[in-house]
Amino acid sequence: MIEISSKNKNFDKILDNLLLQRRNKVKSESISVTNIIKDIKKNGDKALLKYEKKYNKNKIIKPNSKQISKSISFLENKVKKAIDLAYQRIYKFHSLQKFKNIYYTDKFKNKLEYKYLPIESVAIYVPGSSASYPSTVLMNAIPAIVAGVKRIVMINPSNKGKQNPAVLYAARKCKIKEIYSIGGPSAIAAVAYGTKKIQKVNKIVGPGNIYVAAAKKEVFGDVGIESMTAGPSEITIVCDKQSNPEWVASDLIGQAEHDVLAQCILISKDKSFLNKVKLEINSQLKDIPRSTIARKSLNKYGILIHIQTDKKIINVVNKIAPEHLELNVRNFKSFISKIKNSGSICLGKYAVMAMTDYNVGSNHILPTNGSAKYSSGISVNEFYKRISYINLSKKGIESLGPSVITLANYEGLAGHAQSIKKRIRRK
Repeated sequence: MIEISSKNKNFDKILDNLLLQRRNKVKSESISVTNIIKDIKKNGDKALLKYEKKYNKNKIIKPNSKQISKSISFLENKVKKAIDLAYQRIYKFHSLQKFKNIYYTDKFKNKLEYKYLPIESVAIYVPGSSASYPSTVLMNAIPAIVAGVKRIVMINPSNKGKQNPAVLYAARKCKIKEIYSIGGPSAIAAVAYGTKKIQKVNKIVGPGNIYVAAAKKEVFGDVGIESMTAGPSEITIVCDKQSNPEWVASDLIGQAEHDVLAQCILISKDKSFLNKVKLEINSQLKDIPRSTIARKSLNKYGILIHIQTDKKIINVVNKIAPEHLELNVRNFKSFISKIKNSGSICLGKYAVMAMTDYNVGSNHILPTNGSAKYSSGISVNEFYKRISYINLSKKGIESLGPSVITLANYEGLAGHAQSIKKRIRRK
């Protein structure tokens, strides 16, 4: 991992360059998806199957109910129970996020309403193939269920025609009826524009690799996507001399094993602690099945940062705007109000990112690549539209209309002014 210190005169510039290097790498991979999307729009299912055979060695676009049930039958009961528990906790937390409609009548008896309506159809993208995540099914689908979305479609790439049984069980738990064994940019295009086998949706949500993220950006405008960047994973951990280096090393590895483009950053005022964590990482990587991925991520994008003051630590965290932040320090309460940019924040030594990925109840689909500076993770809000309803009384337009006419004329919009004048009672 790269080591830098805030003692260095060029510290801020060095950190900016390191963060920019990774962000540019994520963006640079977006070029190749355009032709795939064009192909799907033109050739539909034929093109979709072509890409599935090429990238996933898959010949099935939509598994039937018997195939799904057979796959689920091989799943261990303890895994089913773990998914059931996660479902309950995630549903409970997200059910508290419901919005109340606004209804207001002013002194002129004008009636104003602001209603939250569920989006009619959404596709949730669940990464698959080499690794599958039933937890991501829950994180995507449950907020949509709570919001009242009627049609939820799951797209999940298979591995040689076989989808992960836990993913399928989670989908069944969420009562998802439309399941497609497809992935990558071609899957995004298929649900965005529709094919003979797949009816298009209104919005696509869910995390994916750089190609999936690029495809979602490409189709945005024709279909909705999340108001954030959900790309390769990130974690930043702030530690002190009381932190446990063994625990912290495992937290970093846990994030690095997601993707070679994942970024893990460790910040501490104690330089010796940083060295202890580095040794622990080397030791623990030997026992991780996805050690090759984790090692590449840590070597290329991992950063150990030595900083002297809490104030500087806070500034650096806000600059990084990490997807996940762990405040593994005794005085974490003094940091909370000052940290403005992060997808989620784990407070204290027991609040570990890995727990939030599963059954704590909060959502693990969070803004990455610096987008936590202006956006938030998936919530029930992601699946609502908001519509204003305006009912003006005769007294209302007569009382407020002259003022509007003044403003409309000032802006040079005479047509606006005339449409109001014609409705005002002539004296």
